[in-house]
Amino acid sequence: MTRTITTTDELAAFCRSLETAPFVAVDTEFMRETTYWPILCLIQAASPLEAAVIDPLAPGLDLSPFLELLTNPNVEKVFHAARQDIEIFNNLKAMPTPLFDTQVAAMAAGYGEQVAYDSLVRSMLKIDLDKSSRFTDWARRPLADSQLSYALADVTHLATLYPMLRDKLESAGRLSWVKGDMASLVDPALYDSDPENAWKRLKPKRTSDKYLSVLKSVAAWRERTAQERDQPRGRILKDDAIEELATQAPTDADGLNRLRSVPKGFAGSKFGAGLLEAIHSGLKNPEKTAPVLDARKPPPPQGAGATVELLKVLLKARAEDSGVASKLIATVSDLEAIAADDDADTPALKGWRFEAFGEDALRLKRGELALVLDDNRVRVVEVRRGPRA
Repeated sequence: MTRTITTTDELAAFCRSLETAPFVAVDTEFMRETTYWPILCLIQAASPLEAAVIDPLAPGLDLSPFLELLTNPNVEKVFHAARQDIEIFNNLKAMPTPLFDTQVAAMAAGYGEQVAYDSLVRSMLKIDLDKSSRFTDWARRPLADSQLSYALADVTHLATLYPMLRDKLESAGRLSWVKGDMASLVDPALYDSDPENAWKRLKPKRTSDKYLSVLKSVAAWRERTAQERDQPRGRILKDDAIEELATQAPTDADGLNRLRSVPKGFAGSKFGAGLLEAIHSGLKNPEKTAPVLDARKPPPPQGAGATVELLKVLLKARAEDSGVASKLIATVSDLEAIAADDDADTPALKGWRFEAFGEDALRLKRGELALVLDDNRVRVVEVRRGPRA
């Protein structure tokens, strides 16, 4: 039988034993298809010596002992693809630190882009995970032991592969490469649910004060409404509707009903009055209420598109040479910035990324390196310049 913790006393005893472990592997099972706030259904935790499933839905269970463990600076918390798990614990005021994300680490260890957990287990441990319980309704009780065993395997295997993966990175001198990326995962700004900042999730297509002020106001209204009703924001209003509302700025029910992206009858629904109020609020004093966008990027120089394409090929070649996922080294935005400016403020021109790719990117731009196709493989070669006539 899978060890399942359903009382606060059991949880406190389990967490006391985990406090002496060098690390704890953690995973969660949650539901959020019909809610704004994720419903935490299970927490799985494993140290090198013991493992258990914690049932947050058990009557009377207080999660405080585990939340305190998550913030214990002496115990490293190990996740795979941690962002959604962190969001849940951040909502509970328990940001997991210090943190190690095996998906990020695997990108630096040669396992490809955003490798899935079952693929990593298969590659490192030669184990095929049982996927039969993948689509379980984790909020339903009771859960079968097969479902609990499936959930627990996510952390027992993680506790086994983590030391192997960490040692591999240390041996290759790459552990420091991923530490910054993992630290950024616990930045509270990533999980900000303040309605006044909801507009930042969107991609403004215009820069006028009127447009931006209405966009911000409507996005804040939708976020507040979704939170208060505990419904997904998309069920309140779609992103494309907010874009059209900001562009057209209708001020009455007839205006709302004429918009293509706003559902028919929305103006007369329980949401109509609140939405119109948000639009009016955005129109009151847009010069003062419009959000400030980041400084616009300078226009790319002539021929920058071709430069970006060459940098993509160089990035792929250098990623293959080093066995590091290209996405970990640089993004398309990084390449565009480098193509436009040798001194661009971009991660690809700093630290280990500069050594792995950025320096060569600048040399390619200066004509000091060339890309050569050799037997279906791209090689990077020095350009030999003869003496000037």
